[in-house]
Amino acid sequence: MDAKQTIMVNTFTNGILDPSEDMLGPIQDGGHILANTAPGCWGPMITPCLRGGHEVTKPVYVEGAEPGDAIAVTIHSIQVTSLATSSGNDQAVDGRFLGDPFVAVKCPGCGTMYPDTVIKGTGPEAIRCAECGEDVTPFIFTNGYTMAFSAQDQLGITLPKEQAEQVAENGKFYMKTPENSVQNPIVTFMPHDLTGVVARMRPFLGQLGTTPSKALPDSHNAGDFGSFLVSAPHDYVVTQDELDEHRTDGHMDISRVRAGATLICPVKVPGGGIYLGDMHAMQGDGEIAGHTTDVSGIVHLQVHLLKGIKIEGPILLPNEEDLPYTARPLSDKEKAAAKRLAEKWDVAEPEVSLPVSFVGTGPTLNEATMNGMERAARFFSVTVPEIMNRATITGSIEIGRHPGVVTVTFLAPETYLKKTNLYEQVSKQYPNF
Repeated sequence: MDAKQTIMVNTFTNGILDPSEDMLGPIQDGGHILANTAPGCWGPMITPCLRGGHEVTKPVYVEGAEPGDAIAVTIHSIQVTSLATSSGNDQAVDGRFLGDPFVAVKCPGCGTMYPDTVIKGTGPEAIRCAECGEDVTPFIFTNGYTMAFSAQDQLGITLPKEQAEQVAENGKFYMKTPENSVQNPIVTFMPHDLTGVVARMRPFLGQLGTTPSKALPDSHNAGDFGSFLVSAPHDYVVTQDELDEHRTDGHMDISRVRAGATLICPVKVPGGGIYLGDMHAMQGDGEIAGHTTDVSGIVHLQVHLLKGIKIEGPILLPNEEDLPYTARPLSDKEKAAAKRLAEKWDVAEPEVSLPVSFVGTGPTLNEATMNGMERAARFFSVTVPEIMNRATITGSIEIGRHPGVVTVTFLAPETYLKKTNLYEQVSKQYPNF
């Protein structure tokens, strides 16, 4: 097929990122992806036929992309379309899954794996097995809320019981679930433990990346959630070595992956397979509740192929205002002052540098941090202690998701960026420096 300049995406996986499945496209280098994404965590979590905990878009094949390349994905815009959603802390329900409630749901009544469901009424017992009618929900809330949005004002407010019930009775309308999505709307549960809480909206993508080189559940395409697959008793079991080799860390929940940012993704299968989803209306660092406000939305991405740039995991180039204070590029005034200071101390030349954020993932935050630092060290052919020092004095370690997604952010020397052929992309992200 001829590669296209623009591809519209409104179809979804069954929760599994499978490199053997057909991709959409191909799309040209420099082409645009427009997608209507489905809500992430909670809706798929109460829809047992989805096998990955999320419902992400079908991957797009990028013309010319081969393993060992990278793809820079620039987020031009993110627009929330949901009028309301529900979220909160989760608790798995014993007896309704095989090893992992995100991946392998089993009906407690008839024993059907990945059962189809029907919605009967509202509340936490409304999701029923289509075969036997048993309550089949593998998760319930420990503390939950229903939130309505004002897109014009970029605010959300949590609703009391009566209004939450109004939303629950017409869930797909209020959540604006895309037509090809199969998930049950989480607002059906009508949680209302928090009332009148106001939160600022700043939407971002919890899922954005490339297809792993082995079939993995979408929410487990990262080192923390992926660890649940190691020695698991279901069809998607992996070894730790397989997880490390095949994952692409597309499930990050990093709030800086928002409009204006660029994410550089590793290519591990022909065509790369760009996919996205799990849009959130807002979130602080860490997603400490385990979940935030999952919403539908419209996303505009642009992809650029970076030939021969082999990376182990994503590299994020955030908006300048999202950078840690210590990682912001020097202004002209600061550069002049640095030159005077260098001359005073007989330093030949102040280092010229630009910010990069290496994503690291692992079962714990400590392991994720080490993973990010090791990725950066190997990419630039330096030692981990050097990365530690640079991240300490010219950057920061920031939490994407608890328990195990971080960004290792620091100012990388221009010489390092040019040697690894990353300079052009990074300087394009920060053109004023």
